[in-house]
Amino acid sequence: MKRFKLFLDIEKEEKWLNEQLQEGYRCTNISGLGVYTFEKTGERYVMRLDYQDNLSKEELDEYKGIYEDFGWNYMKGSRLSGIKYWQKEEDGRNEIFSDRQSKGNYYKRLMRYSFWLGALSLAFAFMLYSDIDLYHQGLWSMEGRLFWVALLFETPFVMLKLAPVILAVVFANSYFKSYRKYSMLVEK
Repeated sequence: MKRFKLFLDIEKEEKWLNEQLQEGYRCTNISGLGVYTFEKTGERYVMRLDYQDNLSKEELDEYKGIYEDFGWNYMKGSRLSGIKYWQKEEDGRNEIFSDRQSKGNYYKRLMRYSFWLGALSLAFAFMLYSDIDLYHQGLWSMEGRLFWVALLFETPFVMLKLAPVILAVVFANSYFKSYRKYSMLVEK
């Protein structure tokens, strides 16, 4: 079974993956594009996500070795990707050794990405909207059925023109959520 889902929050992704595992599906593959592959199984599995900043090849091998000694299977993650996916059969010792500093680094990185992508979206929106109207000028002089047909026809194109603004709002939301989680983590 394949499922498509995109996440900006590592904790929500881990929760969703564990819900799939509790329904009796074992994760077999995770693509970088949000496609998760599951297979039906009779065993109970648990999945944990961990964030580690750029690791050298030796550090990654040592990192993997520590977790594999405790029965975890490495699912996905590269030396430079940050998020590492771990899965094992449920045995009562289901927590990994993720420290607060690595979670803090994850939220700082997410804040940085959200800020710059939001700033680029906003700059693009200002360049795009500096001298154009959203709807065609003649639309407002139309009457009756012709007005409604033209309005419904043009609305998808208006939404496309508004995409940079919508993206800026999404990235701003991601920034503030990450900032709040980072602040809560630092306070503990």
